[in-house]
Amino acid sequence: MVNATAKYVRVSPRKAGDVARLIRGKRVAEAKAILALTPRAAAKLVGKVLDSAVANAENNHDLDADDLYVVQAYVNGGPTIKRFRPRAMGRASRIRKRTSHITVCVDEKKES
Repeated sequence: MVNATAKYVRVSPRKAGDVARLIRGKRVAEAKAILALTPRAAAKLVGKVLDSAVANAENNHDLDADDLYVVQAYVNGGPTIKRFRPRAMGRASRIRKRTSHITVCVDEKKES
């Protein structure tokens, strides 16, 4: 199993997790097609991690890209950047800018 991880990506883990669920268990070509047609900003980020995992499999483990499929695709929460926004009557509201760690694992399909 070959993986790739993008850390500290400025997207909410929930939004990226919804996109990662779409490609879990699919062949790589099908997963790329799904991500290309998904109108979410996180789809581009997950696609980059998928491309990196495929490149790792080809270059480091001599696997064929046509036989690969997505074993795991998950998103963990990273550190939250905290900011404040001025509000009425001298008050302030906290703004939480969430980050994510996106991981995609690929492997060859075992023919049996």
